[in-house]
Amino acid sequence: MPFAPVLQAEWIKIRTLRSLVAGLCAVLVVTAAFSALAGLDTGGDEFDPLFSAFFGVSFGQVAAIAFGATAVSGEFQGGALRLSLAAVPHRRQWFTAKAVAIGGPALIVGLLTGGVSLAVGKAVLGAKADGLTWGEEVRAVVGCGVYLALMALFAAGLTALLRSGVATLSILVPFLLIVSFVIGGVSGNAADFLPDRAGQVVLHHTSESGLGPWSGLAVTAAWALAALLAGGWSVRRRDA
Repeated sequence: MPFAPVLQAEWIKIRTLRSLVAGLCAVLVVTAAFSALAGLDTGGDEFDPLFSAFFGVSFGQVAAIAFGATAVSGEFQGGALRLSLAAVPHRRQWFTAKAVAIGGPALIVGLLTGGVSLAVGKAVLGAKADGLTWGEEVRAVVGCGVYLALMALFAAGLTALLRSGVATLSILVPFLLIVSFVIGGVSGNAADFLPDRAGQVVLHHTSESGLGPWSGLAVTAAWALAALLAGGWSVRRRDA
């Protein structure tokens, strides 16, 4: 079966489910809102104007992983996966189309989110954002889009492996909001290779991480790829 109609079918599933559309909208709204709030607090010696403008990504990523997890978890409810595989017997092709249908919209919304967050953040920061260069701003906007898409794919792969969106969110949300910060405080440079900390280097004006902006995103991409490979293996080997 050609790949295009399979991808189109998966895209129809996403754009016709209100919960998934709402999840994508939440990425933009939550990120911009928290970025605006962060811009009001510019105190401290370690103030980073670029990361302040994109601070909301730390919370918007929760909406991104919820989108990725929900898009996959629906296949494991009510026998939906059996119907999908009846239409597309080639499981690898189906899962690839599912991943593309998740990653594409997440990337587009992520780029839009990056642009809105930058605009909102700079408006709130005022003169304190004047030191940012055009190159840094573009890098952060693009990096924001790529990072949010990778986190959505990371959640999608993990959900396919665990066959549960609830289990995925129960693992990733506490990890991103709590555990990652605790580990970062006690493990030194090892924490630089966690998916969230590595990927967010691209959003910083200066960073103490041993990774650069793009190498950090490459680490996050490796985590997402590993999760997708594991999820794809589960789809191929386990009964529908």
